[in-house]
Amino acid sequence: MHFREQWKPGNRGLIVPILVGPQKAIEETAAEAGIDLGNSQIVDVPDSRASAAKAVELVREAKAEILMKGSLHTDELMSAIVSKEKGLRTNRRISHAFLMDVPTYHKVLVITDAAINIAPTLEDKVDIVQNAIDLAISLGRELPKVAILAAVETVTSKMPATLDAASLCKMAERGQIKGGILDGPLAFDNAISKQAAETKGIKSEVAGDPDILLAPDLEAGNILAKQLSFLANADGAGMVLGARVPVILTSRADSVRSRIASCAVAALVAHARRKAL
Repeated sequence: MHFREQWKPGNRGLIVPILVGPQKAIEETAAEAGIDLGNSQIVDVPDSRASAAKAVELVREAKAEILMKGSLHTDELMSAIVSKEKGLRTNRRISHAFLMDVPTYHKVLVITDAAINIAPTLEDKVDIVQNAIDLAISLGRELPKVAILAAVETVTSKMPATLDAASLCKMAERGQIKGGILDGPLAFDNAISKQAAETKGIKSEVAGDPDILLAPDLEAGNILAKQLSFLANADGAGMVLGARVPVILTSRADSVRSRIASCAVAALVAHARRKAL
């Protein structure tokens, strides 16, 4: 999958939207933007918190298969999703993944977690990487390769991220993480460049060809994803994973193309989930 074509707004048949929010505001916004809502279903609720709660309820009632953030704060939507009684939690930790189409890389990259888990523990990273592996598989990768990033490629107690990387690789060997090939710790150059890895004497199935980059923490992942977007002209799609359904968590800075790409990816994930069920 590549996102390079110039996408414009329009009816592309990717999703059947259910618009949840104050109906008058939705209709006024559509009119100002020159968008014909046609026969789109509108669920009228008074405010943003009620919108989040109602949208989650529609999913729980199997009336919707994807959630997409609209004009409300992220914490309002996530609060409704993670609610113990009425939310969409599973036994997996919820995490976020960016799919990045980088012009200088030969395939789409998944970067995780860059938006939800601030300082993930080793146990958190198990779920984060498993969520990303499941995402890559749903997009057609049979055995996705995971590069576990750190500042260096050697294991040292002075850098906890390297200990986590080594533990995750051993956990994958023991079947605690399934469906992917893991290697780490890998510095970013060794992860992306086979030549850089060979120069340092690293023998790896992952180096130079990862499908997934696992960041050591949110700050590193967020900086990396935005760096690729604004310095490398990468296109991106964002997805929240680990809930009952895929969640599209858009930013106000996202382009129309990025939003459409996120819808397309979410539709593929929902389709894979439907087949599994």
